[in-house]
Amino acid sequence: MPRTTRPTAALTAGLAVMLPAALLLTGCTSGGSEGDGFAGALPAREHATPTPTPPPTWPYVALGDSYTAGMRISPQTGEPRGCSRSSANYPSLVAKALGLTAAQFQDVSCTGARTGDLTAAQRTADGSNPAQFDALTPATRLVTLGIGGNDAGFVDVVTECAKDNLVDVVKGLVGGRSASPCRDHFASDGASGTDEVQRKVEAAGDRVGQALQEVKRRSPQARVLVVGYPSLLPADPALCKPVLGGTVTPGDLGFLLEKEQQLNAMLKKRAEAAGAVFVDAAAPSAGHDMCAGEEARWIEPPFPAEGLAPVHPNAKGQEGVAAVVLKAVKG
Repeated sequence: MPRTTRPTAALTAGLAVMLPAALLLTGCTSGGSEGDGFAGALPAREHATPTPTPPPTWPYVALGDSYTAGMRISPQTGEPRGCSRSSANYPSLVAKALGLTAAQFQDVSCTGARTGDLTAAQRTADGSNPAQFDALTPATRLVTLGIGGNDAGFVDVVTECAKDNLVDVVKGLVGGRSASPCRDHFASDGASGTDEVQRKVEAAGDRVGQALQEVKRRSPQARVLVVGYPSLLPADPALCKPVLGGTVTPGDLGFLLEKEQQLNAMLKKRAEAAGAVFVDAAAPSAGHDMCAGEEARWIEPPFPAEGLAPVHPNAKGQEGVAAVVLKAVKG
């Protein structure tokens, strides 16, 4: 999610299509109740319950940051080029599965986006992205929103954790290492009982809530899906040793996992409060984190495959998230 003035964010099973429910057949009789002499006088007529009309899925507008945009995933498309938007990102895959035309789908997501970039133009290293909300109209019927990680400063947390652990390795040459130097860095100030990262997540939640209210105001008939972030790390830190070695302590890997869980919990809470649908991308991506093998992972590690963005979804990750988003759209 990098941008000109902000650091890169470290902070996204084929498409599953839900089939409509089978027709429910009911019988009815003509006339009175059982025992009145008319029951069974005429054969029961079967009436099929009408199949509910599915909600319209277009016009569809995709909003979000680099986890939505598909940073560095080929093919890159759209303007400005600085948004690093891929035509193989999950919004594009969902639109294709829904059979939408180019006129029925608009992806305005942009790498580096924060909630402020939904209502104001965002400058990138190569061009300016108009305010993402400009794409919303009263006619819009489907909106996906994947944002909040940059507001919560998740990039700063990951960067700081890497630095703290590196410094701690050097210190460990002459003394013992801390079990969790990054957690120590962001420790609670003792007054609120919450650490610095959690406070930033909560502040980001206020902005996400306001953004969802604005989506509703601009597109009152749209179905809104808030897409969470996929799992960056496994539940067992030991699984990361082959990929990360001993550069980050198990305690700090657990800390980062905890902070991402808080971020997703905040998004879920805000989505539900706004009457939107929360799409959980973390659970389906379990086992596909950055520490999984190259063939299994949806998220690239700090040293990614050539051409891809570190700690960001790869093409398989976009396909995986597209599957859960499509399931929510069809559900």
